[in-house]
Amino acid sequence: MEGFPIGIIILIAVSVLIYLGLAQRALDRMRLSDRGALVVIGAIILGSFINIPLPFLPFRTSINVGGALVPVGLAIYLLVRAGTAREWIRSLVGAVITAVVVYIIGSLINTGTTMEPAGRYAIIDAIYLYPLAGGIVAYLLGRSRRAAFIAATIGVLLVDVFHYFWLLSRNAPASYAVSIGGAGAFDTIVLAGFVAILLAEII
Repeated sequence: MEGFPIGIIILIAVSVLIYLGLAQRALDRMRLSDRGALVVIGAIILGSFINIPLPFLPFRTSINVGGALVPVGLAIYLLVRAGTAREWIRSLVGAVITAVVVYIIGSLINTGTTMEPAGRYAIIDAIYLYPLAGGIVAYLLGRSRRAAFIAATIGVLLVDVFHYFWLLSRNAPASYAVSIGGAGAFDTIVLAGFVAILLAEII
C-alpha cells in the first residue's frame, strides 16, 4: 500500500485523543492509564521494526513485536484482570469464533486460487478485510471493550496459527516465510483490536 500506513495514522490519532483527555472513559474500561496507553502505542510503533525468529520448522517463521507481541500481551493483561469468569469465557469463546469466521471468509475469497485460506488475498486486501470482519465479530460476541479487544486480537492471532498448519498440510516449500504480525503497526491484529474497541465505544 502506498502512502502513510493507515495503522500508524490510527495510532497517532488515538495518541492525540488520549493526550487531550478525550479517551478517558474507554481507557478506564480497558483498565489503562493515559500514560500506560501511550506506552502501549509507542511500543507498537517501535516494535513494528523488530522481528523475532521462531524455531518452527520447516518454514522461516518470525513474530513481530509491535504487530503481535504487544497487542496480544495487552489482551492477556486484560484477560488476567477480567472481573468475572463470565467475561473470561466470553472473551475466549469470542476469540475462537472470530478466528473461525475470519478464516472462513478468507477461504471463500480464495476459492479456486492457489493462495492459502488464511493468506494474502488476490481480490480484497487483508489489511482491510481482517480487522473489519474480526472487529465486528469480536464486538458482537464480546460486547464490552475489554472482551471485544481480547477476542479480536487473539482471534486474528489464531488465524495466523491456522495458516501455519495449513501450510504444513499443503507441503509448502521450506523457503516459505511465515510472519506473525509481520506488518507491525499496520498489521491486522492491531487494527482488529482497534475496530472492536471503536464499535464498543460508539454503539
